[in-house]
Amino acid sequence: MKPTVDYSLYLCTDRELMTSATIEECVEAALKGGVTVVQLREKSCSSQEFYEIGKRVHQITSAYHVPLIINDRVDIALALGAEGVHVGQQDLPCHILRPLVGPDMLIGVSVSTHEEAVQAEKDGADYIGVGAMYATQTKTDAHLVSAKELKLIRQSVSLSIVTIGGMNRQTIAHFKNTGVDGVAVVSAIVAQENPEIAARELLSIWKS
Repeated sequence: MKPTVDYSLYLCTDRELMTSATIEECVEAALKGGVTVVQLREKSCSSQEFYEIGKRVHQITSAYHVPLIINDRVDIALALGAEGVHVGQQDLPCHILRPLVGPDMLIGVSVSTHEEAVQAEKDGADYIGVGAMYATQTKTDAHLVSAKELKLIRQSVSLSIVTIGGMNRQTIAHFKNTGVDGVAVVSAIVAQENPEIAARELLSIWKS
């Protein structure tokens, strides 16, 4: 059965920005702080290493009853029995993925226009990541999404929406009354001295 998901505080990992000694330590600290979804994003490691890291991280997320989403790699997601997979516009499209992963795995799709959002919904996505909302060091070539476009996306689809790109303590409050379901953060948690405290503060701002 497909899990019911609280998208409020969606963590995307990035080992290059991480202050913690290990990715497992970082993820567990963030979960203690209230992170509601974890996306494991590994761009520069072998398939075997990605799988081994994913296996350890999935044990942690499962203990906290939080879904683990794998970025891009549907093969890793299936091998781990992860709760979901997230793809971009240049990856395999959702309508191709759905028969591969079955009806119960979550599929998220990155979008930056309402046309892409409508297509993602038509293709069977469960949620969309909309961005980048602001310039961000984790994706320097990202197309910026205007407040007007975000509003149009919200009006165009019934999917859950997570905003991404420059989400931090100063910016997440701007999205609280826009109809989006949560915010996706990277450096605002993983690059902080104490990821647990950082996550707790972000969640408090979002839910206040």
